Order: sequence, then structure tokens, then C-alpha cells
Amino acid sequence: MPLTPHQLSIIESPTNAKIFLSGPAGCGKTTAAVERMRALLEAGVPGESILMLTPQRTLQEPYLDLLASSQRGAGGEVTPATLGGLARRVVELFWPLAAEPAGFAHPDQQPRFLTLETAQYYMARLVRPLLEQGHFESVTMDRNRLYSQILDNLNKAALVGFPHTEIGVRLNAAWLGEPAQRRVYADAQDCANRFRAYCLEHNLLDFSLQMEVFVNILWPQPVIRDWLNRSYRHLIYDNVEEDAPRAHDLLREWLPDFESALLVYDEGGGYRKFLGADTETGQSLAQLCEEQIVWQESLVVTEPIARLNNALAVAILPESNSFLFPLSSDDNQISPTEAFSVIQSRFYPALLDQIAAETARLLEEGLSPSEIVILAPYLSDALRFALMQRLEARGVPVRSHRPSRSLRDEPASHALLTLSMLAHPEWEFRPPRFDVAYALMQSIEGLDLVRAALLAEITYRLRDFTLAPFEGLKAEAQERITYLLGERFSRLRDWILFYRERERLPFDHFLRKLFGEVLSQPGFGFHSNFDSVRVAASLVESVKKFRLALDLDIAEVGREYITMLHEGVLAAQYLEGWSSQTADAVLVAPAYTFLMMNRPVSVQIWLDAGSSGWYERLLQPLTHPYVLSRGWVPGRVWTDAEEVEASREGMARLVSGLLHRCREHVYIGTSELGESGFEQRGELLRAFQKVLQNSVQS
Repeated sequence: MPLTPHQLSIIESPTNAKIFLSGPAGCGKTTAAVERMRALLEAGVPGESILMLTPQRTLQEPYLDLLASSQRGAGGEVTPATLGGLARRVVELFWPLAAEPAGFAHPDQQPRFLTLETAQYYMARLVRPLLEQGHFESVTMDRNRLYSQILDNLNKAALVGFPHTEIGVRLNAAWLGEPAQRRVYADAQDCANRFRAYCLEHNLLDFSLQMEVFVNILWPQPVIRDWLNRSYRHLIYDNVEEDAPRAHDLLREWLPDFESALLVYDEGGGYRKFLGADTETGQSLAQLCEEQIVWQESLVVTEPIARLNNALAVAILPESNSFLFPLSSDDNQISPTEAFSVIQSRFYPALLDQIAAETARLLEEGLSPSEIVILAPYLSDALRFALMQRLEARGVPVRSHRPSRSLRDEPASHALLTLSMLAHPEWEFRPPRFDVAYALMQSIEGLDLVRAALLAEITYRLRDFTLAPFEGLKAEAQERITYLLGERFSRLRDWILFYRERERLPFDHFLRKLFGEVLSQPGFGFHSNFDSVRVAASLVESVKKFRLALDLDIAEVGREYITMLHEGVLAAQYLEGWSSQTADAVLVAPAYTFLMMNRPVSVQIWLDAGSSGWYERLLQPLTHPYVLSRGWVPGRVWTDAEEVEASREGMARLVSGLLHRCREHVYIGTSELGESGFEQRGELLRAFQKVLQNSVQS
């Protein structure tokens, strides 16, 4: 696509310009920023002097594509980073200056940096005994969510800029409901205090502690500021609105020291508010830039989509114009109803059938699979499986991405972990027969579940934890399974038995060996299944980080890792699943996940329009994204009025964000009875009904 004059003006700005560029999604801001980076490099600016910041690594993809491009000239490497990544780099490099002032018990020893997974592992070790003593007895939720919400409180304190010891006080002061909830906040504060003390005692740095050490201790020191100023002379900072107040505070102090800067701000953004994003402190950075440029014209949105955006914004939040799109035409003959169609049924399975059929029809008409996304407020495992099965049955290439989905729920990692248990009898994990059958089906190409179940029933001996040889089966069973599949089973079985007799490898090394020597070979399940390969790579990376962060014997790493997965501890974020280049396939994802991919498509299909998930926040008994934000006045009570207002604004922001990333058409999927069998009358459905009523009246 040729560049617009507005984009060229940004790209060709002097190499000492400081620009704050704002506008709605889809007006070409990121493209201009990427080309600005190219222009700086071509102008002779050393690559290593350019710092490229985003709030989340997944938002760096367009810039990384440029840096990996063959068209780019030779030179130093640009530094792509998040504030958290930069903090870790600085803390690791200047650890001797930070260890003692931060209060670490062993300042003469090296620190260990924790991932999300390993932080939850240590949190679980501390909280498990407290749960048995009565902590959180009034809370009913999965343990992994409990651990993550305590960590989230610590992260909020670090990102917003208040002491972690004030978490409970702030939450308690804003509470107006049952007194039992105050005990929950006290327990959450106690666990946060214990975790922080444990980290200081054992030289562990989770994300919150990395941020506090960097911002409070290292950043004010002249030697650190001097090193950063000498290292980075040019800044490109995209999606400013999705970052936290502490990041904006740091940039407010640092910005005058850069030779040039380009800050990109999405109007109507702030989708990561539940992770600490603050649009107001991000907008305030505009005052420090010599030029403030505002773009309004979208390169994505058509006139009907723009009118639908405005009609929904008025229906959801009539007293605000924050999400209105400037119209390019005064032609009232263009109706917002032209931009969407309704797919309706009485029962939910029938709705999924219709959506699969409509998706297949769009592809038959020539639309590329990557130009279609199917979105839901939440993507349960049942919905994901049911929808993808229907699409695959119609020959529709499809992929899904749900960042909250644990690695243990992925079929490929489930198979790898089951085979790992079979190869390590000393772990004393005895997978049930069905798990073994499922692992065999995933591991052996051509083996269906029926024959895999028969093979596991005959060969897997749970009592003595062995696999019998295929050759010992009766001729009738061998013929039913087939000799070809039996030979592949024998190769897998022999490999496992041979490994049992050998010296143990680190768990991630074992997984690499199993994948490389068996599962990736012709005739096995991972040979041509690239989705399974992606999951296997994520699992290996997860195990490697886990092993490096923990002081455990080789034999204990695998046992502890699988124990952690059984508790449902989430996997960290891996970039492979976020990549828009993963496949030319229809994407099935939660709505917010698609927004953070930051790419436009031609057609969007919104599932469950009557669901309350488009409107209501997830229940978080141990934390609160609004009360623990900088904009909230400590001591103020959070009432139902604030909850309703936040929900309405959140839905308006979400809907507007989706429509700004839609070129042609939106399909609204709704059923009288939802996924759980209950009648659906959500706020999003009511907003569409208002749009239809207003259209008829006009």
C-alpha cells in the first residue's frame, strides 16, 4: 500500500524531531512509525542507538519484520523492549548497585529472575499451607487464579507507584459489601507480604520487584542515567496508551534526553486497563513533544462501518463522544445496518452450525481465510472445540489463540507430558489408561482414538507401569490395529524403554530429544502438524525457564513442573501464537486478544452477542483494576454506580476498537439459549436493537 502524505511527513521529519502522533486505530500510525525507523537507519543513525518500546512484546511484530527483512541495510541492532524487559536488563547489569539498597539478604550472590510460571510456583509453595490454615476460606476459585491475583496486586503496586504494603488498605477502603470480603483482602495482603519477604531472602525477582528496583533504586542514580543516555539516543514508543503510569513517569523524565522521539498513541485505546494501562498519563506525554499531530482519517474503516460505530457508541454511552468516528460523508442514505448481519437461532449448537456454514460461504466467494476472525467475549474449551470441529469439517483452515489457555490443555503438550511420565517411573506419576491412549493417538500418525484405546488397553499395565510389546498381542488385535501402526508403536515403546535405562537428562533436554528422535520423524504425529510443533516449542521454552529459575535437582524439575501444571498454573506468554504470520487461516479468539494483535480484517463474526461477557468484568475477589489504579482516590468507596459506568465505558471501548479494525462487515451471532442453556439478553444485544429501532424510525 502506498504511503499517504501524512505518513511521509512523519517519516521525513528531521532526525532531531520529537513527535507525539495520535489518532484512532487504522489510520496508519504504526506503519508510519515502522517506516520512520527505516528512515533513521538509512540516514545513518546507528541501530544500537534506537530504542523501540511497546507495552507488550506482541505489539512489536511490525517492527521486528522490518529488522528481519533482507531489504534492511547492514548496521547495528535496534533494541526492541518493553519497560519490564528494559528493567530486567538494567537490574541484571547493575545488580551490585541495587542488591543491598533493595534489601536482598545475599547481595553478594547473583539474582534469579522469575517468569509468570516460576513466580506462581513460589507463590503456591507459600500459600498452600495458609490455605490449610483457613486463608481465603470464603473464596471459591481455582488455585492458579488465586495465585495470579495476588501477583497481579504486587504488579499493580509497582506499575502504579504505591507501596505493596498498601494493597489491602486500598481494597478494603473501597469495599461496601459483606464484611467477610475484608478478611479476603487482609489475607491477600498477608500473602503478598510473605511473597515479597521470601523473594528478598532468596534473591528472587518477580516482575513487580524488578520494576521497583529499577525505578526506585537504579533509575535515580546518575551512572545509570548516563549509561542509558549514551546507549539510546532515539526513541520510538508505540501504543503509549496501553502502558502503565510508572512507564509514563519514567519517559516523562527521560524524554528530554533523547535526540529524537516518536510517540504513537491510539485514541480510544486502553484495552489493557485490567493490567494497569493508563490512558490519561500516556496522553500527558504529548506536552513534552515539540509537535503534536492528530490523524482522523482511517485507512481501514468504510462509511457503513463508521456509522455503525457511532450508532453503537451513542446506544451504549450516549453522554460521551469519546468513541465517535468522524464521518467522511453527510449522506444519510448510508445506514449503519448495512455494516452488519444477524445470524440467529434458538439453540446454541445450531448457531455454531450456521456460523461455520457462513464462514465456508465467504471463503467460496474468494475471501482469504486470514481476513476472517470469529470473536467471543470468553472462549471456553467447549466452545473452542465445538466451533473448530465444525469449521474443519467444512474444510475451513482455522487456528485459535487464547493466551490464558494452559499448556496442559493443548493436545500436543498433553501427549508430551504423558510420554514423559512413562519415561520417568521415578516421578511416581501414573497416567490413567485414557491419557495414554490419547497420547498414542497424538504421537502416532494415522492412529485413531478407537485403535489407540485398544492399544492402550492391551499394552499399558498400570500395576507394574510397563508397556507390553506389540508382537505379544494376539493376531486378531494386531490386524485390527494394523501392522504399520504397530511398528510405529514399537519404535516409540523401544525409545521410552531405552531411555528408562539411561542417565537422566534435564527435562527440557529430554523433551527436545523425544521430539527430535521420534515424534518429528515421518510416521509420527508431529511430523507435519505445525500447530503441535508450535506447542512443543512453547512447552520446551516453559520447562527451560522453569529449570533455570529454580534451584532443584535434575530429577526433581520434571516432577515439580508436572505438579504445577496439575494445579493449573498458567503458561507464560509465547510469541508464536500471537504472530499474524502463523497461517492463512480463520482466527478464533477472545475479543480482547484480537485487539492486542492490532491488525485489521475484512470480516468479523461476534459470537454470543447476548452474553453478559461483553459488558461485565471478570470476577476478581482478590484484586480490583480500578481501585488499584492511579486515577482512583484512596479511601473512596466503589459503588454499583461506578461498576455500571465502568462496564458501559469498557463495552463501548471494546466495540469501537473492534469496528476500527474491520474493513467490510460484521456478523452478529446470537441464540435464544446461550452456551450454558440460559436465555441471553445482554447489553450488547440491546445496543444493536437500539440501532435497528433508530434506523427504522429515521
